[in-house]
Amino acid sequence: MKEDSTSPTKEKFRFERREQTLLLVLGDLFAAVLALGIALLIWAKGDTWLGLSLEFLRQRIPVWFYFLPLLWIILMADSYDIRKAGNLKSTLKSLGIALIASAAIYLVVYFASEPNSMPRFGIAIFLVFTGIFTFLWRLLYVRFFTSASKQKRALIIGAGRAGSALAKIVSEQDPPPFTLVGLIDDDPEKLGMTVEGFPILGGHKDLPEIIEKQQITDLILSISNEMNPGMFQAILTAQEKGMGMSTMQDTYESLTNRVPITLLEFDWVIRSFIDRKPASGFYRLFKRLTDLVFGLIGMIGLIILYPPIAICIFLDSRGPIIFRQTRLGRGGSPYTMLKFRTMKDNKDMVREALVTAENDPRVTRFGRFLRKSHLDELPQIINVLRGEMSFVGPRSERSELVTIFQKEVPFYRARMLVKPGITGWAQIHQNYAETVEETAIKLEYDLYYIENASVLMDISIIMRTLTSVLGFKGR
Repeated sequence: MKEDSTSPTKEKFRFERREQTLLLVLGDLFAAVLALGIALLIWAKGDTWLGLSLEFLRQRIPVWFYFLPLLWIILMADSYDIRKAGNLKSTLKSLGIALIASAAIYLVVYFASEPNSMPRFGIAIFLVFTGIFTFLWRLLYVRFFTSASKQKRALIIGAGRAGSALAKIVSEQDPPPFTLVGLIDDDPEKLGMTVEGFPILGGHKDLPEIIEKQQITDLILSISNEMNPGMFQAILTAQEKGMGMSTMQDTYESLTNRVPITLLEFDWVIRSFIDRKPASGFYRLFKRLTDLVFGLIGMIGLIILYPPIAICIFLDSRGPIIFRQTRLGRGGSPYTMLKFRTMKDNKDMVREALVTAENDPRVTRFGRFLRKSHLDELPQIINVLRGEMSFVGPRSERSELVTIFQKEVPFYRARMLVKPGITGWAQIHQNYAETVEETAIKLEYDLYYIENASVLMDISIIMRTLTSVLGFKGR
């Protein structure tokens, strides 16, 4: 019997992007725990006295060995970006870095420990099986992701500035997050045209036919101007029949982890950050306590590393060890930011332009290492303990640059609603901004963080920053 065209369609089960991230973490954790179990089993089989018993687990296995799966999750943190997770090449790269980093960490700890105090055999088995199981799980995920993305068939409502911008974002995704069939718009002059390679299929009167013919599962509302009453009714009817619905802004943020600043109304900051405070009192308390705890731990590292770093800076070039510069913090309040000097002349540091270019000749040989490892930012621990900065937040800028960017980039001042950070959402997604256009993208990341800041998000940023440090991704 043919289904009535007016009857509701069956709602399809789907994972949201945050649920996909959670699925990735749980899958990797299961793979690591399974590898840990196999490592313990093989290790116990080689023990002729105890075998796999409670005595073996208590006497032969150090406590930290049981926390290896959590360390593995931290090292894989960079791969929990959904866009990277759906790409097999990016997944293999993240997996390789995690294996190399875990082996390197083990070797450092091994040579710093007493002889015969480290379970080399058990570690080796764990790394081998964790790598194999994680690869198999990720291969399964990539195939599932590709299959799911093909099943989701979307139609953009509106082919104006917002719709065109979204179509461009979708065309740049690899692999594509869904199948974008095309766009519809009530402007008759646009009919038959293409936007970023996607066709404009018709207007609101054609919507029911397009949905049925193209097997559309989702509509994305991207109308820049006032909506035609007929379009509104057509969309409402489609939603009543079970069609998936989302806005351009939500989809843009989901695909890019950024806020589309060039497409927002002027009152967006008021609605997002003033009428609705993005962070709870618990989160702000957690953030400050985290800053204090990590700050005290970081001070120990600063005290230990300061002498050898200071000597190397002094031998490499003349000038002060610590570079001081006035930056703008929360609410535009100035403060003195501290970092190790990495350029040949302190005047170069003062004259430092928008950012440091790659292979900048002003950077010293040792300064290049400090930047690559991010050790040049270690003195900012003092700024964190003073309460001028946080571990996670938008990167601070000089007042003269803020003056320029406020004129060129919409909503730039909004990034000062929170404390600046040593690391942040923009830093883990974008290397460095060398132009005003790249600064605008960086701001989109910062505003996305401010709007969505949470305990889990901060933890994720810190873990991915650690991965970046281990991979020497600084400049």
